[in-house]
Amino acid sequence: MSATAVHSLWTMAGGVTSAAPDEKFKAPVIEYAQLTPVLIVIGVAVLGVLVEAFVPRRARYHTQVFLTVVALVAAFAAVVGLAAGGYGTTKAHIAAMGAVAIDGPALFLQGTILLTSLVAVFTFAERRLDPASHGNHVDSFAAQAASVPGSDSEKAAVKAGFTTTEVFPLILFSVAGMLVFPAANDLLTLFVALEVFSLPLYLLCAVARRKRLMSQEAAVKYFLLGAFSSAFLLFGIALLYGYAGSVSYARIASVVDGSIQQIDPALADTMGNDALLLIGGAMILTGLLFKVGAVPFHMWTPDVYQGAPTPVTGFMAAATKVAAFGALLRLLYVVLPGLTWDLRPVMWGIAIVTMLGGAIVAITQTDIKRLLAYSSIAHAGFILAGVIAATPEGISSVLFYLATYSFVTVGAFAVVTLVRDAGGEATHLSKWAGLGRRSPLVAAVFAVFLLAFAGIPLTSGFSGKFAVFKAAADGGAGGLVVVGVISSAIAAFFYIRVIVLMFFSEPKADGPTVAVPSPLTMTTIAVGVAVTLVLGLAPQYFLDLASQAGVFVR
Repeated sequence: MSATAVHSLWTMAGGVTSAAPDEKFKAPVIEYAQLTPVLIVIGVAVLGVLVEAFVPRRARYHTQVFLTVVALVAAFAAVVGLAAGGYGTTKAHIAAMGAVAIDGPALFLQGTILLTSLVAVFTFAERRLDPASHGNHVDSFAAQAASVPGSDSEKAAVKAGFTTTEVFPLILFSVAGMLVFPAANDLLTLFVALEVFSLPLYLLCAVARRKRLMSQEAAVKYFLLGAFSSAFLLFGIALLYGYAGSVSYARIASVVDGSIQQIDPALADTMGNDALLLIGGAMILTGLLFKVGAVPFHMWTPDVYQGAPTPVTGFMAAATKVAAFGALLRLLYVVLPGLTWDLRPVMWGIAIVTMLGGAIVAITQTDIKRLLAYSSIAHAGFILAGVIAATPEGISSVLFYLATYSFVTVGAFAVVTLVRDAGGEATHLSKWAGLGRRSPLVAAVFAVFLLAFAGIPLTSGFSGKFAVFKAAADGGAGGLVVVGVISSAIAAFFYIRVIVLMFFSEPKADGPTVAVPSPLTMTTIAVGVAVTLVLGLAPQYFLDLASQAGVFVR
């Protein structure tokens, strides 16, 4: 029997009729122009890997910093171009064969991620804080990441003036994943984007120049718990596929609300089974709540924030939250709006324990990075209050809060890098006593960031909290607002305690010094202060921008 006869028998047996000879395989339609921001970042990240391979070692640092900054600025310009072209409003649509949504929330979150990453990259590039080693400027990252801490090979790498410039392509790959994550319009794209932005972060956490063992421990904890949460997400995706016969958001939403009745014969036993929907939805939520650091999925946050290099902590604390909350919003508003009432009690519970847990445990912290980690957990609870509102105002208030929070966070961690003693960064709170007398400007700037975290009026933190709590109250979640206000009051105690410690305590004779940074870190801190004050004093334009961007394309 000839091969063609066997092929026709096989296709007929499978219920597939052979294609006509003149029919061609259709190539997928990809709207490259609308995916430009992601393509620019990925393209330059790949170029950065080639730089590591081919550019002489002494020229790599400047080349990588230049390429990274150009990539982020160009990608942001592309996002602005798409928004100006109406892709956030009238031309919003699903691109790349249904894999990616180009709409208002996606563009707003992508713009926020790119700007936050840009100011964070300046702290990665800082090389003036540590004293020069063997005549070479050093940054926050290990001289040679592959060498064992304290070994002869590490000492030789430090002496030769090596630096881990690979951090710049890694940050770009992570940003590329974050750009796709809140725009993903099917569950597989969501999972791939999650892995693309998580894996570089696991590596970045492990390459601190000082306290390398602590840094590596943080990376291993983050990796193991991150892999665990990815498994939850993937299993949830499998269950939702069994429920709806598709990984596409629109198709799942249609099966949830009952507008699709035809059943895929291969999935006749499972399709439309509500148990699969509820368990699968809960598992995907678990994976996303892990990324935002909500209680009880927050265990990794304090250890990783403390152990990772501080520039990485600042980048991760700001950008990861923006991306993960974007994906969470899209999942709840596009895929599972039919489950609002089923999920509401669970989300209420998580928001309440996250707000109270983060605020109460932060009071006991003695390390400034751990304190900011628990503060970020409490903020995740405040943002969840806006997510639960289930109204258009809820979406726009969350977008605005994420924009305000990300710049304050990057600025605060940039200030932490400046306070140093012989062992590197002095993060123990006792070392910060009297900082206001030793260096009034640095202490005043940090106080501005702490007041913004506390939500004091005339700072961006107040505008963000007010928007989120108002949306939650209007959406019928008044109880959450009461808990949120109580948590804010508890949180204000430990923020103001740090301010009192800095300005009203006697400085110790052997206290830390405040390093004079290069213009790079100064720019990061200045941008953080400017955004904090502008969004606190005149937030209306940005609130309007967030409300225009707050409509998901379905």
